[in-house]
Amino acid sequence: MFRSRRSLSVRQLWRQRCTTPSRGLGEGAPPHPEDLQNGLRPAAHQLFIKLKDEQLWQLVEAVESKGCWDCGCIWGPGDGRSGKSLQPHLLLCKLYRWPELRSAAELKTLVQCQNFWRKSGEGTSVCCNPYHYSRLSAPESDVSLSYKTREAPRPVVPFQETSCFNVRGIHDTTLSRGSHRDGHWCKLAYWEHRTRVGRLYNVTEPSIHIFHNLPKGSGFCLGFLGSDPRSQTVRRTRKKIGQGLVLSREQDEVWVYNRSEHPIFINSPTLAAVSARGQSVHKLLPGYSIKVFDAEQAASLSGYSAQEDGPCDPHSVRISFAKGWGACYSRQFITSCPCWLEILLSTPK
Repeated sequence: MFRSRRSLSVRQLWRQRCTTPSRGLGEGAPPHPEDLQNGLRPAAHQLFIKLKDEQLWQLVEAVESKGCWDCGCIWGPGDGRSGKSLQPHLLLCKLYRWPELRSAAELKTLVQCQNFWRKSGEGTSVCCNPYHYSRLSAPESDVSLSYKTREAPRPVVPFQETSCFNVRGIHDTTLSRGSHRDGHWCKLAYWEHRTRVGRLYNVTEPSIHIFHNLPKGSGFCLGFLGSDPRSQTVRRTRKKIGQGLVLSREQDEVWVYNRSEHPIFINSPTLAAVSARGQSVHKLLPGYSIKVFDAEQAASLSGYSAQEDGPCDPHSVRISFAKGWGACYSRQFITSCPCWLEILLSTPK
């Protein structure tokens, strides 16, 4: 019974190899046959032998749900190597998500993984759940995609809300600058075109999941926010939000991980190159993460002002789901996008 159950789980894992149609350079690119035959399959077989039966079923659940259900950490061999010099987590990320992945330096550990909270050199095993990692994306001005090992998180500093949104003279007074002592580090506002839908959502935890629909999901569910009537464009775009994104505060930085099956588009003062003119909108592909805010860099942008429309301070980040805007798109302003999110970051008191 034990052997047949184990064999069944391994067969399920082979059926779930990364064979979905390519979406550009994002998650789901077709596998390279030579890699599967000459490298990945033998290495994966050796790794499966080392995993316990319970761990194999955890891995089956993770890959079959494509990360919809968080199945926890799956601890692999502690030597950091498997098969042909592939680290366990790199091997499974190549097998199930990104066949073109070249090194572990292209990966970022996500905040829900216990590895993220470990200090450098702590522990010998490594989590090899492929959905506890994302690909690293960077602005064009960045030279390297390497992600430095982080120390234990610093204590949360009390914050004060900044604001706000101003669209060609249309000002939402509910987002005005104010002082709060409730411990939140940001507030979230969901918009459909020029209309804000629902109330502001205070974020106090280190990370928040923002999604439309997700089994066993917890966080900011956009699917619960009502707006009547909705245009056909908005309804179609809302369906594309899916698993949405994860917003996390990591020391003095804010990161975004795209969990959906469609690109998201991001505008942030600290994401664009300092010399950039006008607004810069970054396209983030499915499965990728990017640093959208850097507190140290923001401190030097006190004179920042957005052109035409949008937030007027260096502590506001805007994200559009599935639809881009700016000079490269038919939509010139984010207020023309069907579904978008405004992140109102707080500043130290």
